[in-house]
Amino acid sequence: MARFVHLTSAGDAPRIRRAGIRAVSHGQGGLRGVYCFPVLPSYTLTHQWLRELARSGSRGGLVAVHLRLDDGEPVLVGRYTDRAREAQAAVTAAEAVRRVAALDDPRGWEVFLPRAVRPGEIHRVRRAPQVVGWRHWPDAHGTRPCTCLGCRVRGEYGGRRLRERHPHPLDGPPPPPRELLARLAGAGDPGDPVVLREVLHWFARRRRGPLPALARLTDHPDPTVREELVWAVAGWSTPGVAELLDRLADDPVGEVREAVEAVRE
Repeated sequence: MARFVHLTSAGDAPRIRRAGIRAVSHGQGGLRGVYCFPVLPSYTLTHQWLRELARSGSRGGLVAVHLRLDDGEPVLVGRYTDRAREAQAAVTAAEAVRRVAALDDPRGWEVFLPRAVRPGEIHRVRRAPQVVGWRHWPDAHGTRPCTCLGCRVRGEYGGRRLRERHPHPLDGPPPPPRELLARLAGAGDPGDPVVLREVLHWFARRRRGPLPALARLTDHPDPTVREELVWAVAGWSTPGVAELLDRLADDPVGEVREAVEAVRE
């Protein structure tokens, strides 16, 4: 039997003991399942994901759920950065343990079980220390963390002090709409992608916006501009947003279509 550890909120422990672990996480290819990590001789490496998972919040801290899976159980194994490239390997549970154990540096690696975990496969649930592991990424220590709106975690310990010491250039109140529209017009036709993406970033911080002025960007030749347009208007209450997203839902570039699906979910 291959042994793994799944880290989760302590508030879920009673339900997990009773009914197992639900397949709520998403892996590559849209699969639903459970993330876990092999039990290695090193306690620190086995529980390396603790501090990073704790950043997103948990009810009562985190617990370690120990699993026992059949050696032939199909799983995906790879580094967390392989998910976006769909480069994680489909192997058996025993092979996943062997691959991770043979690595010189297994930090950032993970195993994905593409199904729920049954109660009989749970060996034990125990409290785990909350100070083990890395944060942000495995080699982040000594590197200034990013304080942009997308990277920071709301309510994170020391977050306000960090933002005061290292403010991000794209933080702060957005420029007024007339200034943004002037930048949009000054970007040219079809428009400088760098300037347009910055303008769209600021428009995304608003609840409503000049949709007719941005609608022409649905035909911009740079797909990154079209994708940024999706995120910019997704939260607007302006009439016509749904129709604009309908146009972008048929975009020839997959990243743009995926952005539309993400905001609609």
